[in-house]
Amino acid sequence: MSGISEGRVVVVTGAGRGLGRAHALAFAAQGARLVVNDLGVGLDGTPDADGPAARVAAEIRAAGGEAVAHGGDIATPDGAASLVTTALETYGRLDTLVNNAGFLRDRMLVNLDEDDFDAVLRVHLKGHFLPLKHAAAHWRAETKAGRAPAARVVNTSSGAGLLGSVGQGNYSAAKAGIVALTLVAAAELARYGVQVNAIAPAARTRMTENTFAETMAAPAAGFDRMAPENVSPLVVWLGSAAGEGVTGRVFEAEAGRITVMEGWRPGPTADKGGRWTPSEAGEAVRKLLAEAEPPGAVYGA
Repeated sequence: MSGISEGRVVVVTGAGRGLGRAHALAFAAQGARLVVNDLGVGLDGTPDADGPAARVAAEIRAAGGEAVAHGGDIATPDGAASLVTTALETYGRLDTLVNNAGFLRDRMLVNLDEDDFDAVLRVHLKGHFLPLKHAAAHWRAETKAGRAPAARVVNTSSGAGLLGSVGQGNYSAAKAGIVALTLVAAAELARYGVQVNAIAPAARTRMTENTFAETMAAPAAGFDRMAPENVSPLVVWLGSAAGEGVTGRVFEAEAGRITVMEGWRPGPTADKGGRWTPSEAGEAVRKLLAEAEPPGAVYGA
């Protein structure tokens, strides 16, 4: 296989199904060698006897590509470290990390247990941080050894992280944290030849096909707008050397549409030059909001 990822070694977490599987297959089709990670758990994160990572790796090899399966828990230090070690011991290098693993435990805030809040943040947010930390340590060592990498990281946020989503306070908080982590990593790791971006995809996966059943349903004929394979071309490009110079960005990807998301930046401002009284502050806020762009609607509101 040849393409824009030829010769690159790519790690994809949560690659046993849905978006992760689509990304892994798309990278392989462009010549990448894969480490396919998936813990093989149910939608809510509970253990599942299924072995999806091995199946996807076998699928890639059957098509003439190179892939190995990794079943470790990437939200643990040992699991994340072994992810990088697997790439280095198998292929001798690591070029791209795609952080994609996650699951849902949806509840309205008043019914959201602390355990369910912690579990979702652990897998989504910590499960991004730890693989990124270990991959970045490798790329820093490569740079100090005079082997400057053209390294790439693609993180997975969500529209829920950008706008919020009713019934998904834990998921929205985790996905918003991933955006901030992406911006910090892009700034800190640029000196080591690492580019870090994030996507906010909309596609049919185990996490969306029930929550947004009508929107995510596959059509009887024609273009399947919600197929996860629609998102993968952007991920492959961001994860390749072809994406040189693109870093610290968040992209929304859905169907055939790609959008550069523009986050928090100063809007209308009032400066008294001294301390406001509460009533003065309130009056100023009313005037500023009248000049400001309205916020996007929270999903499900």
